[in-house]
Amino acid sequence: MIQVYPASSRYTADHGWLKSNFSFSFAEYYDPNNLQFGSMRVLNDDWVAPGRGFGAHPHKEMEIVSIVLSGQLQHQDNAGNQATTTFGGIQRMSAGTGIVHAELNPSQSEPVEFLQLWFMPEIRGVEPSYEQTFFDTDALNNALLPIVSKHATNENVATINQDLTIYLAKVEAGKSISFNQPAGRKVFLFVLEGLLAVNKDTKLGKRDAARITEQESLFLEASNQDVFFMLIDLV
Repeated sequence: MIQVYPASSRYTADHGWLKSNFSFSFAEYYDPNNLQFGSMRVLNDDWVAPGRGFGAHPHKEMEIVSIVLSGQLQHQDNAGNQATTTFGGIQRMSAGTGIVHAELNPSQSEPVEFLQLWFMPEIRGVEPSYEQTFFDTDALNNALLPIVSKHATNENVATINQDLTIYLAKVEAGKSISFNQPAGRKVFLFVLEGLLAVNKDTKLGKRDAARITEQESLFLEASNQDVFFMLIDLV
């Protein structure tokens, strides 16, 4: 089954310095029918003004991934970790038994746009940890590039305490890629730019999402324009 969630269906919050679109129940937005998809609990599409950000705040028992789309995102936490990430970088934090962190836009001139994803952990009670990784942005071209995975095989893929893999891909107009997975797993698709055709009949535009179950084979096509999208294989 392919269930489409148009961009217009997301909850929007505008605080001036922060503009967010929530794909799942979060903060002031609550929908008992939209709490999670498998282990996926949060997808926030955030815009943060120059020099602003989220001050120190706690997290516990959650796997948190930040993907910067443009601008700079700075991380600080009470374990002494500090890093600044731009496009091509991934921040992964296992909150585990508890961690306090801040996320800031260090630029005084340009906003930062990023996705933040939360997943429930496979194993609870782990020691908190933080990781920053970098992927080759050219390797996104016409391929599904793993950027976060429980089964990370190299230093360019962030590890995560959950049975999932996050991929990014940029497919040129007229080209396609396929994705196959074992029965019983789920796929979450999210289009960042362009138009994506899924198994010919389902069309996803910018910031549209699809939650896919009982579908072992996917044919993903940029039918008439380039497309940039995220695919998450999860349980």
